[in-house]
Amino acid sequence: MRLRNKPWAREKLDAHPQYVVLNPEQEKGQWNKTFNNDQPIHIEVGTGKGQFVTGMARQNPHINYIGVELYESVIVTALDRLIEADLPNLKLLNVDGAELMNYFEKGEVDRVYLNFSDPWPKTRHAKRRLTYKSFLSLYESLMPDGGEVHFKTDNQGLFEYSLKSFSEYGMLLTFVSLDLHNSGFEGNVMTEYEEKFSAKGQRIYRSEAKFQPRP
Repeated sequence: MRLRNKPWAREKLDAHPQYVVLNPEQEKGQWNKTFNNDQPIHIEVGTGKGQFVTGMARQNPHINYIGVELYESVIVTALDRLIEADLPNLKLLNVDGAELMNYFEKGEVDRVYLNFSDPWPKTRHAKRRLTYKSFLSLYESLMPDGGEVHFKTDNQGLFEYSLKSFSEYGMLLTFVSLDLHNSGFEGNVMTEYEEKFSAKGQRIYRSEAKFQPRP
């Protein structure tokens, strides 16, 4: 993905602390106070321009959502969506998803969404895939027993790799679709990429995997 430089993005993000959590390490262990409720927390790692996480927050007001995105020039568009929607159950984090352990305590996150992540197709880059075992360990460290990872992609190779990765890690696959839009699945909220790829007739793959209690 080629990113357009937006030198004004940082200033805009800093100007909206009611939507963008500027010092998330200070919220670790007390996100219920940040949202002022005890609702479950679901996070999207790599939230991009925010269409998915905004749609989910609007559809499910009983759940708190956090969109995590590294690039300022991308998450600023998600901020525009949130400003327009003004959803009290959605916050944005402009941080690296590989460092989530700095911002959440064990058990604070109930679900992680991974949508159209970079496939990193070369074998030597496997460790960068967001469904690689080290990332699964990271997500597990944030969740209670039974926490879930929900994954969508248009990339068949990445999907096959991810199913294998989930299984080898000991996760329970509770949902697998090789053609989401023709599966009868209800309540799907599309990302920007999903709209683009499905409009071209490409399949969308989706899975849900649950962490199991450790012996």
